[in-house]
Amino acid sequence: MDFNVKDIKLAEQGKNQIEYAAQHMPALQKIKERFEKEKPLAGMRIGMALHVTKETANLVKTLIAGGAEVAITGCNPLSTQDDVAAALAEEGVKVFAYKGETKEDYYKFLNAVLDFKPTATIDDGCDIISEIHSKRTDLLKDLIVGTEETTTGIIRLHAMEKDNALQYPIIAVNDNQTKHLFDNYYGTGQSTLDGIMRATNVLFSGKTLVVSGYGDCGKGVALRSSGLGSNVIVCEVDPVRALQARQDGYRVMPIAEAAKLGDIFVTVTGDKHVIDVQHMKEMKDGAILANSGHFDCEINVTGLDEMAKSKRRVRWQLDEYTIEGGKKIFLCAEGRLVNLAAAEGHPSEVMDLSFCGQALALEYGIKNKGKLEPKVHVLPKEVDETIAKLKLDAMDLTIDELTTEQKAYLASWQEGT
Repeated sequence: MDFNVKDIKLAEQGKNQIEYAAQHMPALQKIKERFEKEKPLAGMRIGMALHVTKETANLVKTLIAGGAEVAITGCNPLSTQDDVAAALAEEGVKVFAYKGETKEDYYKFLNAVLDFKPTATIDDGCDIISEIHSKRTDLLKDLIVGTEETTTGIIRLHAMEKDNALQYPIIAVNDNQTKHLFDNYYGTGQSTLDGIMRATNVLFSGKTLVVSGYGDCGKGVALRSSGLGSNVIVCEVDPVRALQARQDGYRVMPIAEAAKLGDIFVTVTGDKHVIDVQHMKEMKDGAILANSGHFDCEINVTGLDEMAKSKRRVRWQLDEYTIEGGKKIFLCAEGRLVNLAAAEGHPSEVMDLSFCGQALALEYGIKNKGKLEPKVHVLPKEVDETIAKLKLDAMDLTIDELTTEQKAYLASWQEGT
């Protein structure tokens, strides 16, 4: 099976989407040009589990330009852009993805990618890595390196490393400064609100918005919500982040208290049942729930289903639950990633930085074949700076450089008061 997509006839529109995204990803295009000349990925088979979007398609094209063969599937059942998947399939890429995948198809497609016998992996959420270590251990001997795109995946990888379960080196692309300080902050902030707006068409101004989690993603959601006129409440378990949220001007309280006050709730934690049944019972009539963490367990959707008296789809990607007493709760995108299920994910300009990191991480891992331990690794600072410089050049921006005297001063300790 070379591909499995919803409708191959969507390919022409998908090509338009990919070309449009490329215009907004100039740094990645620079890497693609170099890869075409140098072929640093020659002979590699790269198995990918990423959101199949127009931006991801440009990463796929960059890897192919570098000499690799690629097989890709989605990393979330609702995040695939079907026209993009069709365009990739028409161009000969092994792509297995459609929006609205069943759980059965989701894992079937993961294994279709693994049947490709990859020598490197790119993951978003750690599902492909987990599948390899639990069910496809025969592939481990040929795997040189893997990369991980998102915070949730990094959490799972560190758990694997702690248990001595990780069997090949993984580069935490999410930990690049050019990734989490931009993708997670600016990208998640904008795209999460975009998804909620498309699902609900609700006015944010004057609403009380509750953000569970104040990492880079939560900071972005809080900032953009505040900019639209929302009154923001932050719920956290980390005392430093909670203090930072308060200093940033937001109210801080436990979710049990915030549940009674919020109009819109957004989870961005990477954890399970952050909004649970007891919290939903306390919510206002008409409360809106949305998740922008990776998996659909941050909101206890199963518990909501079980306590609901009735459920109906009232808008595209918006379900209305009626619970005890006739109160209604609205759930966006089935509790899955609202920014990708109900919108188009992060803007191309942001993914430009993230996918530069993916391409260069693979190159780094392959150059250091056999030298990296089976642990979670972070790219060297100079690689991160290279990505930032590529983006600055593309934006036609110049910055200062240290003089010889300044470099010497920063490298010395003798000169003081």
